[in-house]
Amino acid sequence: MIQDAVFTIGTVIFTIALVPTLRDPQKPPLGTSIPITLTLTAFALSFLSLGLWFTAVATAIECACWGAVAFQRYRQPRP
Repeated sequence: MIQDAVFTIGTVIFTIALVPTLRDPQKPPLGTSIPITLTLTAFALSFLSLGLWFTAVATAIECACWGAVAFQRYRQPRP
């Protein structure tokens, strides 16, 4: 299915673009990363239910990356 390929490529690009955020000591607020993580979880499950397997896996990986960003932010010392 062409849609699976297009969504997968887009999700992979988003995930690669997220790598600098994972590596940077300054993280976005939890109010940003937690809703994105939850939304991507819903997207991954929706893609899975539609049979878009590659997109579902790519979105789950992106979701895990955003979850890691949220965890890193949570672990940062508070001022």
